[in-house]
Parts: sequence; structure tokens; C-alpha cells
Amino acid sequence: MLEKAHLLALADEYCRAANVSDTTLSSRMFNDGKKLPALREPKGDLSTKRFNVAMRWFADNWPENAVWPAHVTRPRVAA
Repeated sequence: MLEKAHLLALADEYCRAANVSDTTLSSRMFNDGKKLPALREPKGDLSTKRFNVAMRWFADNWPENAVWPAHVTRPRVAA
């Protein structure tokens, strides 16, 4: 089962590989620069819809030089 920790692991690797901040990634993914940083807070949460949007975004926009975390199931890339 995928969970918040998996999404944050993807965000960490994406930010490292793309050399961007959480706020930049959050703006790209959610059109909201505050959402990803808020998710890092203990009570931070996402709706199922936003979680799925984020997972799809990662699958479709993953940097070539990044390693997808082995413990996170990768969605199929959109055709």
C-alpha cells in the first residue's frame, strides 16, 4: 500500500536529482508551492485524488538521472 512516506521519498529523490526545492516541486506538481512542505508536517495530509495526481506526475516526469525508490510501486507512464 502506498502512503505519505512513499510520496515524500519520491519528492526527496526528485528534488535531489532535479536540483529543485520542495516549493518548486510542489508548484509544478500541485500548482501550489505550499502543499508539499505542509505534507512534511506531522499532521500534513492529502486527499486520495491529490495523492494519485502526485504519483502520476512523478511517473510521467521522473528525471533520467534519478533512481525510483525500490520500496515504492511505480505507476505506469501515461501514454
